[in-house]
Amino acid sequence: MRLHGYYRSTAAWRVRIALGLKGLTAEQVAVHLRRGEQRSEAFLRLNPQGLVPALELDDGAGVLTQSLAICEYLDETHPDPPLLPSDPLRRAQVRAFAMAIACDIHPVQNLKVLNRLRALGVSEEQTNAWARTVIAEGLAACQALLQGESPGPFCFGDQPGLADLCLVPQLFNARRFGVDLAPLPRLLAAEAACLTLPAFAAAAPERQPDFE
Repeated sequence: MRLHGYYRSTAAWRVRIALGLKGLTAEQVAVHLRRGEQRSEAFLRLNPQGLVPALELDDGAGVLTQSLAICEYLDETHPDPPLLPSDPLRRAQVRAFAMAIACDIHPVQNLKVLNRLRALGVSEEQTNAWARTVIAEGLAACQALLQGESPGPFCFGDQPGLADLCLVPQLFNARRFGVDLAPLPRLLAAEAACLTLPAFAAAAPERQPDFE
């Protein structure tokens, strides 16, 4: 497999964690977002959205896009260890948490949106304040979603899964924008448990070949 991504992309980061948890490897292909390489003709043939990640499958079956779709594909084709619980209700709850990050928090504070705000004349200070607000409000909701859950150590029990691989990269972004994480002890505890695992450590931005 070949994973097209960017070291700091939280979406690509999720897939790197999923691959690590599954014991799978993929060749890393760097797509430098700040240089606009995602808009090149060659990359748009892989992913017409011009977004990372894009995963080229090793059996020649095609290219997968959208991080959660990729993670669920990996979970279905390599079910051990599972990223989602077997119980339908629990699966829905885990998916809801993951989507709160991947669909609601991340898209409105990513580079593409922030650059659009700058292009519209929004100041750098206001742009960063926007990102902080979006992340802080979204993570507060995520912590509320875990109320009444088991104490962990992970988001939904004693094994990491889809929720955790979305949470850890988003907390990295939160710190990058200066979000106060002190009110989120449950999320921080889950993150601490994740960071003890090799799959999470290996997926970190500073461990990627395109880190700068």
